[in-house]
Amino acid sequence: MSDTGIRINKYLAECGVCSRRGADELIGRGLVTVDGIPAENGMRIMPGMKVEVKGKPVSGMDEKVYLAFNKPRGVVCTAKKDDERNVIDYLGYPVRITYCGRLDKDSEGLLIMTNDGDLIDAMMRSRNEHEKEYIVTVNKTVTDAFLYQMGKGVFLEELNVTTKKCTVKRISDNTFSIILTQGLNRQIRRMCEHFDYRVRKLVRIRVMNIELGSLRKGECRKLNEEEINKLKKACGVMC
Repeated sequence: MSDTGIRINKYLAECGVCSRRGADELIGRGLVTVDGIPAENGMRIMPGMKVEVKGKPVSGMDEKVYLAFNKPRGVVCTAKKDDERNVIDYLGYPVRITYCGRLDKDSEGLLIMTNDGDLIDAMMRSRNEHEKEYIVTVNKTVTDAFLYQMGKGVFLEELNVTTKKCTVKRISDNTFSIILTQGLNRQIRRMCEHFDYRVRKLVRIRVMNIELGSLRKGECRKLNEEEINKLKKACGVMC
């Protein structure tokens, strides 16, 4: 931290509390104090200042952590303590981290977990650009017509939006892979339901250059330096 301090939203992001945007929201709600006084957006944190969020002290900036986690079905992408299946408590990592990009409760597979607020912000801004790949099992035979219609874009009436073109390939009679470049709520399930298909299993196997690989369900691994640098570069984050 320089002698001119660091903006409070950046400080909270670099401490792994939340993203910068999330920090601004916490400050706006009066949940952040500095030396016992409610924080203001834009203020700078100097060495020795005591920062608290919701009454709990924020420790110094932790070493950056980058994990690939294989989320099991039923685990929820939330930090709310009142949800006993929240992903933060389920993982139980010793350093405060959070997820980059959600997976709904009924889906499983790759989540990137980190305390790098700048990366989280960058991935949120580019969520409609980077590739995410899934393996999807449905309740009936995958036809050529279904694959074609899914790939060219589907109008989702409930969201009043047409999905972007995507790559869809058959794997077996009732299983296909799909690569998306946008992140609408329950997008794949909604797309399938449009054609009267029901998703039986949905697994995310890749986010950009990070692959799930052979990582077992419920386990995590640290990303290597090459993976981290490539991910940051693609998101426009300085390495």
